[in-house]
Amino acid sequence: MSGYSLFRTVTLTKCITANTTAALCRSNVLCRVPACGYAKKVVMGKSKSKSMVKVELKGPEVCTDPQKLTTHAVGVNIFKQGEDPKLKPHEEYPEWLFQLNLGPAKKLRELEPDSWEYWQRLRKENIWRNNRLQQGKKW
Repeated sequence: MSGYSLFRTVTLTKCITANTTAALCRSNVLCRVPACGYAKKVVMGKSKSKSMVKVELKGPEVCTDPQKLTTHAVGVNIFKQGEDPKLKPHEEYPEWLFQLNLGPAKKLRELEPDSWEYWQRLRKENIWRNNRLQQGKKW
């Protein structure tokens, strides 16, 4: 890597001429001026693009075995090796797990005004409203 440098030393010379015979020159040496630029974009010709093989991305394998779908949490294992965890009986899970709202979010008029969820939803709807109003403005 000798001969390659990220920075280049630059010498600036400023000359003031009063007449044609005499000149006053002053030199300043600036160090560490960036000499590297951006990488060049690769331009692919027509011949290269035709010869390249396009690789299609494959999604995860879909399990269709009904017995495994009812006894295991399919798709929960994030590691390359190992199995999906087995489902436990309902008694081993906490009560609050089965009381979670898995459907669409409740509307503002369905919530009680004294609850934390009401004020969270009110704030979120005001943000959505302000975002819609700002879309038409240029600045």
